[in-house]
Amino acid sequence: MPTPIAFDPAIGRQFVRYAGLVAARGYVHNTLGNIVVRASDPDHPHGLAYTKHAEISLEEMDESNIVITDIPSSRILWGERMTSVGHNLSREILRLRPDINATIHVHDDAGLALYGSGAPHEFKVLSLDPPFVLGKPVHFVPAHVDVEADVSSVADFVQNTNSIVLVGHGITTFGRNVSEAFHRLNTMTAEIRRVIEAEQIAALKGTTPAYRSQEEIDSMYRFAERIIYPTRADNVMHEAAA
Repeated sequence: MPTPIAFDPAIGRQFVRYAGLVAARGYVHNTLGNIVVRASDPDHPHGLAYTKHAEISLEEMDESNIVITDIPSSRILWGERMTSVGHNLSREILRLRPDINATIHVHDDAGLALYGSGAPHEFKVLSLDPPFVLGKPVHFVPAHVDVEADVSSVADFVQNTNSIVLVGHGITTFGRNVSEAFHRLNTMTAEIRRVIEAEQIAALKGTTPAYRSQEEIDSMYRFAERIIYPTRADNVMHEAAA
């Protein structure tokens, strides 16, 4: 028989901490947007998903608002309140990416403004850090595709990205832990704001923003692990050599 699910207070504290950090960045406007953290469990091959239930915001929540769900299904394993429909996307990311243990989804003002303005659906890069931090190219989901209600298309792109723009909706980033997902979110939204400002200044000055070339960006993706996590990358190289 499966062992009854027990709530891990350390994960609960971490969850509430990052909920506060996400809210402090101005990403939270209402009860929508969420965090999901995977915990290992011997009776569940995909692990367990800690997340916030529906009808309360990340800004207002505490540990009592966390529920635990299955990952292949939306079944509630601990707690009683249901999750929002957005949990479907996070569960599918975790199911398909065993290397990923956390997702963050927010409705970022700058991202909604830029990609709702008619600008091309591409992640332009001005600064050095985004490709290194993101690790893989940003994937865009068109506005007419509701990838939260129907996750069937996620398998087509999830292996090749760590950050998703849901055009007209929001941004989802993911990482090996919640810290990495948070850094990717902040890096991505910061670059979007830089692009908006650079385009505005260039329009006033009659100049052209100095975007990084695709060749340069691709090169940065290849060296992301070595630059951002040099100790981790060295360990991987030593293990491969052995």
